[in-house]
Formats: sequence, C-alpha cells, structure tokens
Amino acid sequence: MKLRLSVLDQSNAVSGRPEDESIRETLALARHCEALGYARFWVSEHHNHPSILGTAPEILIAAIAATTRRIRVGSAGVMLPHYSAFHVAEQFRVLEAIAPGRIDLGLGRAPGGDAPAAYALNPRADTAADYFPSQVRDLLAWVSGEKLPDGHPFRNVTAYPRSPTVPETWILGSSTYGAQVGAYFGLPYCFAWFFSDGRGAAEALDIYRREYRPSARHPAPHPAICVWALAAETREEAERLFLPRALWRVLRDRNVLVPLPTPEEAAAFELAGVERAKVERMRERAFIGTGAEVAQRLEALAGELAVEELVVVTWAHDAEARRRSYSLIAEAFGLAPEKS
Repeated sequence: MKLRLSVLDQSNAVSGRPEDESIRETLALARHCEALGYARFWVSEHHNHPSILGTAPEILIAAIAATTRRIRVGSAGVMLPHYSAFHVAEQFRVLEAIAPGRIDLGLGRAPGGDAPAAYALNPRADTAADYFPSQVRDLLAWVSGEKLPDGHPFRNVTAYPRSPTVPETWILGSSTYGAQVGAYFGLPYCFAWFFSDGRGAAEALDIYRREYRPSARHPAPHPAICVWALAAETREEAERLFLPRALWRVLRDRNVLVPLPTPEEAAAFELAGVERAKVERMRERAFIGTGAEVAQRLEALAGELAVEELVVVTWAHDAEARRRSYSLIAEAFGLAPEKS
C-alpha cells in the first residue's frame, strides 16, 4: 500500500510579521499543498499561546474548504473538553455542507494551552477531560445522524444540517489513552510523534491495533503519525532553516514562548553549554535534509511503525522556504500534482 502524505499547519507566529498574516499564510499553504497532491490539510487549536496562533480551527477549516477543491480539510484537533459536543457536531455538519466528503473532525483531550485559558473556555475545566469518552460517543451520534442511547437526556436532539455525507472523525493523541479511545470507537488514530520525538509511539500504536473494535465506516484500524520535518535544496540549508525551531524548543523548556526567530537571530543567540548540546541532539534526530533524505527517513519510520499515513508539520520563518519544503517532500514521495 502506498503511503499517504498529509499536512498539519499550526499558524505559527514569526518575528517581524503581524500575527494576522500567519492566518492568511495558512490559507495560502493549504492551496499550495492541494496543488502538490497532499491528501489532507489539518489545522490545530491552541489558546493563549504567543507562538501558535490557530485558535479557532472550525473557522479556518471553513475558509480553506471554500477556497480548495480536492484536499480533505480538518482539525488536529478540536480540544473537545472545552466545548459542548452538540455544538461541535453542528459546526462540523455545516462544514460538511460546505465541502461534502472532504471534512475531517480530529478530536483531542489536551487543553491546547495553559490553565487560565482552559478555565476561560470552560469553568469546569478541572473535570471536563474526565468526560471525553462520553463526549466522543455523543458527538459520533450527532455527526452521523444516529440516535443517542435510550434514556439519554438529549436523545431527541438532532444536529443540523443533515446531508448524504458525514465528517470523518479521528482521535488524536500522544499517549496510550487516545489510542484506547480510538480503538474502542473504531476510529482512525493519529499519534503526535512531534510532541516528544516519538516516545511512546510504538506502545500506543500497538494498543490501538490490539484493542481495535471494527466500526461500520472503519472495519480495520487506520493508524497514522504526525512528524515534524523540513526539506531544502541542501542539507546545510535545511539545518540553517531548522535552527529557529531548535532555539524555540530550548526557550520553551525555559517556559519562554516567543514567535519563531529568523535563522540569523537564532544563530546569534547565546546558549549555555548544555543547551548547545540539546540543540545538537535535536539536529541529529530531526527529519531534516534534502527532499530525498527526508523522504527516505520518513518512509523508514512509517515502515517501522507499520502506519499507512504520515502527517507532516513544518515550521520555517520564511513562508516561501516552508512551501518549498512541502514541494520537495511531495516530489520525493512521488505525489501526483494537480493538473491545471
């Protein structure tokens, strides 16, 4: 089976660029990746985060779906404990009406931000995540048009508009918990490899496959991983473009969240000895290089984990460098670009 290649975009803030331009850059990148032949384009949800500006994936999805023709568009993900499952179902029913057969509803349990933001979104944030499985159950019924269980207080509530197609629901996560939820409900599951350089991925994917309960839409498990990768014309250029991301992670570990610096700003930043060593380890493990080098390593990882789909997330200060990265990776994987 040919490996499917998709995209996650996080609408990153970058130094020297107004924040609203990052949202418009996401829209432009979606059109670019559709033309290259990528299968999906997902957007993330974060709150009170000065580095990641995608706060409302459902709005971005609507804009992307309205300005593309083929690529599937979705969330990676909607942080369900913040919201009413019924309201999310209504939102994605409307999105499905905008782009029939092209909407993905990726669900996450993490807050996607700090505690104050979580409480600002939901005053019951301290216990909301405990109800994630029951929220998923209710959401699946409302999205698919099926009835909720007998005795459910909202059994006779319907999410409109109804249509012949329904969004494809995914469970997203970086632990065994999400794998178990995805397996229980018979849903596709994507492990966020880029959160922790893959720690726990093999275990989570094994649990997902072992405990998978076939569903009508997904009789077999569909595992995927989301990986941070960056390609350039040369290895040296890829490493130069990677340095801002490495510095950002070092600063994050200091609890300092800032827009992504330029490669020049990153090169001039003074790091402590232990931090320089950390950057070197990140560089060694990172999926960076020429398009062929990145594709070879990604294919090896997909084979090792036996996944059918890779979702690529890329940060770069320069928008054109980021688009070029996706172009080089698509070319190396042999994706079929759209014909004009």
